[in-house]
Amino acid sequence: MGQIKFITDFEDKFYLNKKIFVRVDFNVKVQDNRVSEDFRIRSAIPTIEYLSKRGARVILGSHLDRPKGRDYRYSLRPVSLKLEEILSSFNTKVKFAEDCAGTDTKRMVDSMENGEVLLLENLRFYPEEEKNDLQFCQALASYADVYVNDAFSTSHRKHSSTYGVAKFFDTRIAGFNLAQELQYLSLLREKPANPFTLVIGGVKIKDKIGALDHLLPKADKVLIGGAASYTFLKAKGHSVGQSIIEEDYLPWVTKALQDHSDKIILPLDHKVATSENSDHYQVVQSEIPKDMRGFDIGDKTIQKFSYEIHNNGLGTIFWNGPMGYFEKEVFSNGTKSVAVSMALAFWRGVKTLIGGGDTLEAMKVSGVSEKEVTHVSTGGGATLRFLAGDEMPGIDILKSN
Repeated sequence: MGQIKFITDFEDKFYLNKKIFVRVDFNVKVQDNRVSEDFRIRSAIPTIEYLSKRGARVILGSHLDRPKGRDYRYSLRPVSLKLEEILSSFNTKVKFAEDCAGTDTKRMVDSMENGEVLLLENLRFYPEEEKNDLQFCQALASYADVYVNDAFSTSHRKHSSTYGVAKFFDTRIAGFNLAQELQYLSLLREKPANPFTLVIGGVKIKDKIGALDHLLPKADKVLIGGAASYTFLKAKGHSVGQSIIEEDYLPWVTKALQDHSDKIILPLDHKVATSENSDHYQVVQSEIPKDMRGFDIGDKTIQKFSYEIHNNGLGTIFWNGPMGYFEKEVFSNGTKSVAVSMALAFWRGVKTLIGGGDTLEAMKVSGVSEKEVTHVSTGGGATLRFLAGDEMPGIDILKSN
């Protein structure tokens, strides 16, 4: 297995006149035909601009959501308009292909000029994308001379554009976004600076088990909030009422509590209500009434979690998952407090890393910019899979140059 080649490993003249297929992740939120959250687009700009300014013809491939066939509600056209808006300040031309395959698309590719950018239509309009279909891979590969992967967040999948296509190129390169993800997440996985604090929230423990198995032994403190905390509390014998728990993972949680009881910190109090639609809530200590569900951590827990984050020293903090149902204002205090505490820790010199789409959304709701943390991972499942040490086909294929 070889070493990954990075975009700056090649001389500028290498890119001149070359057609370069760049797998990006533009799976962003689109509402009323407008991009409402553009972090992933902005994350790809350094790679696109670097190649364009060196005279390459840049062909971008991405998916958007999970369309069943050619469903234009999931068209990348609104994304192309946003991309054009961002790149206009660099005087870079952006074109949009109405399809990602076929003779018309090939014609557009062949007519590209040096420095131009062409965004292909949603790759998942073709089921062959997710099937890693050989002919579909060949069709995409025929567009370009060089393959660049800049989509860390899809690199845990063996899809055509992230894996199969790359096999048809002699030169496979990691873009700037992918390189940055590998740098920070490798540091987190292998040797985080101590003291090392984990802040875990969100709903599903099952998605986090692999990463937690790897990170728990390294952590000094583990703060668990959100829906994930109720399975831990149930395992400790507490009443959690109607709160979400994952029965199948109670044995794993029980063992984690036994092995790491000295470092796991669970909520001391909760904001509870009968449903997420209720505007009335109670704050309860430890035990949740039978007819209630927990939707946020309470003030005592906020104080405790904030204290632990502020007293981290100049180490590392990794946050994955909100502390409650933050989409509703009345249940957003816990998440907002953690976000602000993370920002303060960053300004104090702590390495702060954030992973997961919900966590990025939670930061925005809290008024915390991605510039107020050390690194925001564009990956959700990919981040957790990488931290768990699982196979990453889209990265492994780059190593076999």
